[in-house]
Amino acid sequence: MKDVVIIGGGASGLISAIFAATNNNKVTLLERNDKCGKKLLLTGNGKCNYWNNDQNINHYHSHNIDIFKEIKTKDNDQEILDFFDSLGIIPKIKNGYYYPYSNQATSIKNALINKAKLLNVEIINNVYVNKITYNKYFTINPDNENIQAKNIIIATGGKSFKKTGSDGNGYELAKKFGHTIITPLPALTSLIADGNFKKWSGVRCEATLSFLENGKLIKSETGEVQLTDYGISGICTFNLSRYASTSLNHGKKVSININFLPWMTNIKKYLDKKASNGFPISTLLEGILNYKLVNFLLEKSHIKNDEYWKNISNSKKDDLINNLRNFTLNIVNTNSFDKAQVTTGGIPLSEINIQTMESKKIKNLFFAGEILDVDGDCGGYNLGFAFLSGMLAGKSIKGDKNA
Repeated sequence: MKDVVIIGGGASGLISAIFAATNNNKVTLLERNDKCGKKLLLTGNGKCNYWNNDQNINHYHSHNIDIFKEIKTKDNDQEILDFFDSLGIIPKIKNGYYYPYSNQATSIKNALINKAKLLNVEIINNVYVNKITYNKYFTINPDNENIQAKNIIIATGGKSFKKTGSDGNGYELAKKFGHTIITPLPALTSLIADGNFKKWSGVRCEATLSFLENGKLIKSETGEVQLTDYGISGICTFNLSRYASTSLNHGKKVSININFLPWMTNIKKYLDKKASNGFPISTLLEGILNYKLVNFLLEKSHIKNDEYWKNISNSKKDDLINNLRNFTLNIVNTNSFDKAQVTTGGIPLSEINIQTMESKKIKNLFFAGEILDVDGDCGGYNLGFAFLSGMLAGKSIKGDKNA
């Protein structure tokens, strides 16, 4: 009989194993892949952005955000940072983003695994959990492995990055114990627009994206945008993608307005002044925008590259200015779960004890990480929640000091 069995060897699973073992429990961690922490290696472009200085609650999203606020405290945040300091992880902080000083995600992964092993956590790889039964205690994979446990922590992740094993099986396990699941949808992913955008594909630019649902402005993001042959990508896009997923799932009309010159207050005045240099319109714009984007926007405005500003009709000038500061993309889809960094939706926080991560449906059943209905913006917020929820789950299971 195991004291604690943790299903899932990602960020939340590993940290919950460490805190549970520190609490005098004999802990076994079951991971479906051949190694733990596979998804950790993909975060932050392989550098692992594991935290952020700005812990404003607005960076997190949940259908029960008021419940989430109960654990998003300065004390809990500091405990996470102190924990990583105890592992020997020195942060390299860039624009508020925390990375290990090595700039290698393996530093975080190896530190967590090594700490778990020091605490005698039993790690069993290549185990896929497809069934759990409960009768005074839990039996895992009763038809095969038949592992028994007093406590279970399900930390299987969502459905994002399926290649890491996040196929949503945790939701099915939770439903068997009476939990409801808020529809999982892709988040932190690129957006697919209606139209052909090959001519601007590959361009990166600083812009402001405004997300509209049925024509109503919901949220704006400013920063680097990647223009693709299917639409848009990049951090700004990722931070808006959860809204697109939810709106499209509810049959709403979704559009993105792009301001390619958010720093310029009067584009017409700028072009009027620069036109005196005697250059065609394409040359005037290529001083501030990538030539591929210039050509694309001129074509959309029905203006030839070699035309001169003074010879362009006022209606076409208005079209160009509108395309420069308010180009509209009609969004028809997000990229797939396999391309999404996280999943929005999951187990409602109203169905768990938020202080301990224990199920309100079944005693001694706990959840941690992405399986719960919390997702964050880009910038270390999703890993931050994985660590926070895993810590709370592990800490709340008290072992026998005399065992």
